[in-house]
Amino acid sequence: MKRKIKLIWDFRGPHSKKTAEHHCIHLKEYATIEKLHYYEIAFSIMNEMHTIAFIIVDEVDMKTYRDALKPHRGQVHE
Repeated sequence: MKRKIKLIWDFRGPHSKKTAEHHCIHLKEYATIEKLHYYEIAFSIMNEMHTIAFIIVDEVDMKTYRDALKPHRGQVHE
């Protein structure tokens, strides 16, 4: 079974939700233009001052995404 990796961007402040939502648009555009596979692109509100945007990809594609998009962190997705 392929491992999935969740690449994460952190946005903080009172406008973090809007920023994360907008970042998701760019993640989708990049994947479409580059014809790269992904499982999910979304955002998650951690609290009123912290929202994350994320993309879930196969481990084999992680370096391509990481090098081009510079996520703040990543983790194995279960």
